Amino acid sequence: MTPDVRTLTDVEAIVLHSGGMDSSLCLAHAVERHGAARVLSLGFDYGQRHGDELARAERIAAHFGVRRHVIALQFYAALTRNALMDAGMAIEQRPGEAPNTLVTGRNGLMMRLGAILAEQIGARILYVGVIGVEAANSGYRDCTRRYVDLMQDILRLDLGDAAFEIRTPLVHMTKAETMAFGLALGCLPFLLEATVTCYEGVPLEGCRRCPACALRNEGLAVFLAEHPDFVAPFDPIG
Repeated sequence: MTPDVRTLTDVEAIVLHSGGMDSSLCLAHAVERHGAARVLSLGFDYGQRHGDELARAERIAAHFGVRRHVIALQFYAALTRNALMDAGMAIEQRPGEAPNTLVTGRNGLMMRLGAILAEQIGARILYVGVIGVEAANSGYRDCTRRYVDLMQDILRLDLGDAAFEIRTPLVHMTKAETMAFGLALGCLPFLLEATVTCYEGVPLEGCRRCPACALRNEGLAVFLAEHPDFVAPFDPIG
């Protein structure tokens, strides 16, 4: 159940939490740093084609003992068309272009909304699971630390708070390094089973075709080669 924001005044950090691997790693990291009672999992229902991620995020938040809040953004589909919000579009990426799953302005909008909520409840830290390899390999323009720094500067002005901070613990990691990060946090086996990365919403190894599956499975394969004693719940190579 989504809590009344008026009851969240003890929250120190908000995590933008989609139910995917990267944002769930950020949630685990935030819990380690702040304690579960001081962390809020924040999600958005914007008409994403893999809507199961919302239910999975709810279960993941419950696993870590974290409260969950979801904001409805049903208007978003009236502003932009993309394959992540239109199940009738085939997912594709043409050479030299961003994939058609890119949702224009999504990360920036969610950071802004998270910051507004943070101000309302007295939190000053926002965790975001962006990772630079998404920008480098998949063309996601809003997944770099430079983008986040620009948003942080704007939001500090909006909030009138120079101490407001957007933390991106994964942003300079490879996908294999994020797996090692999860292993160190003690949550990697759980998250590999509980999260959904695939754009089609297929759990575990995913559809093996979309860019998100390819990037995650390649990273997991590298991680497994470096950690031969770790037993994954699926074979990333197939």
